[in-house]
Amino acid sequence: MTRSWMFGIALAGLACATAHAQTADEIIARHLAARGGLERIRSVQSLRMHATATRGSGESVLLSREIKRPGRIRLEFTYQGVTGVYACDGEQGWRVSPSTGSMDPQLMAPPETRAALEQADIDGPFVDSEAKGITVELLGRVPVAGRQAFKFKVTSKNDTVRHFYVDADTYLLVRTDATRTMRGRTVQLETTFADYRDVNGLRFPHLIESAARGRPAPLRIVVDIVEVGPAIEDARFSLPGMAAR
Repeated sequence: MTRSWMFGIALAGLACATAHAQTADEIIARHLAARGGLERIRSVQSLRMHATATRGSGESVLLSREIKRPGRIRLEFTYQGVTGVYACDGEQGWRVSPSTGSMDPQLMAPPETRAALEQADIDGPFVDSEAKGITVELLGRVPVAGRQAFKFKVTSKNDTVRHFYVDADTYLLVRTDATRTMRGRTVQLETTFADYRDVNGLRFPHLIESAARGRPAPLRIVVDIVEVGPAIEDARFSLPGMAAR
């Protein structure tokens, strides 16, 4: 009788645990709350960030990133007094790449433009995913840097697949994995996020590390300033010589 009673209690406990297992929607809701809340996230019309990036060699690059709805982004990187640009006006992506010996703006290839549009999404893929044509699938819990995280598979309307890892305790994003086309080559990128701080009621990571899989030296980005809602002219995102869209 005692063994039967204990066995019944164990089964009940397992059933209870299963019943309270978190769904993808519940985890996403907690994630958005941890970021500052859905209403506050949706209210942001523009962002500007200033940061310093360093590699293993110790070389540093000054970065600035501006984002504005809908789908506009401009990333500037300055090294030894020379500035490059990576931008998208919501439809057309372009770049200025001093490292290739050219200071003339060049249009991006379609895969690069799609990647720029993903990065220009202020809300992120967990907000209005269905309306954006994004499929979000919870794959389970996995260890990330010694902690447990929820792993999500995020598939865009163009069938681009990324993986997002949400910390099981803080519900903040701690890592993303993505495949990118860079200079004609396919690269597996792993990016981690840490040192979250509050800015105008929203939480932003102030330490970001990104590395191509198989390469030991990551790019370490320390965010110095985050501005929420700055005034940014549309022309900042347009290809020089073209009218702002």
